[in-house]
Amino acid sequence: MLRDEYGCAADPVVETAAASGASNPVIETMLLGGSSLLRAGLTHLLAGTRFAVVDRHEDAALSDEIGAKLALFIVDASGSSDQTLAFLDAAKRQNPTARVVLIANSFDLGLIRLAVSREVDSFCAATGEREVLINILELTMLGEQVLPGATLQALLNQVPATSSAAQGSSATELTSSDPRAGKLSPREMVILQSLMGGEANKVIARKLDITEATIKVHVKSILRKIGAANRTQAAMWASENLRTADRPLINAQHLIRG
Repeated sequence: MLRDEYGCAADPVVETAAASGASNPVIETMLLGGSSLLRAGLTHLLAGTRFAVVDRHEDAALSDEIGAKLALFIVDASGSSDQTLAFLDAAKRQNPTARVVLIANSFDLGLIRLAVSREVDSFCAATGEREVLINILELTMLGEQVLPGATLQALLNQVPATSSAAQGSSATELTSSDPRAGKLSPREMVILQSLMGGEANKVIARKLDITEATIKVHVKSILRKIGAANRTQAAMWASENLRTADRPLINAQHLIRG
């Protein structure tokens, strides 16, 4: 269950949302699936932010007016894959343009692939902190696709070990059996590694000391060259096709770093 840090300093994300007023309009948010306890917990965690949780009984249909106002669906993916996909389809029927975030204790590669095919925007671990949840939602509303660091690490651990020849090469050298990797420039390779860490454009720009607009251009180029539709697909492609000489591509410990 996502944890609330009682007794700690005020959450900077919440403070920003509360202080900015009209510049950060309220985002009508709905949880699909989950127990009443999960819904109550989510409502509590998002209190004071701009994410207003819309209450709904499981057997009550939404009016067209309410459905059109919903900008974000948080879908409980702790059940079966079929149940999760049914919730995703319901979300798209209610508002095809709304953002969708999946929440669960853990994610397997099969579920991630199915979810991406259903245009899920981001994935959130239910075991994370409140600040991580809020940051994921904020990034998702900005058009980012986010995977938790622990999920990325689990996926990367499935990548086969590098060959002995690769182990003798430079630690920063990237190898791949996919010819599409050869189309990427060295800078694009670095940015792709950052995408696998779930880093936002502004974070990557700060690390590389270039503008965020330049990062966006590079990301579009990466997606085009490897045939990915979005950042999540790009990270999945890289986890399956790229590897470093002596270690996994990334040692992802946290999604959001202070």
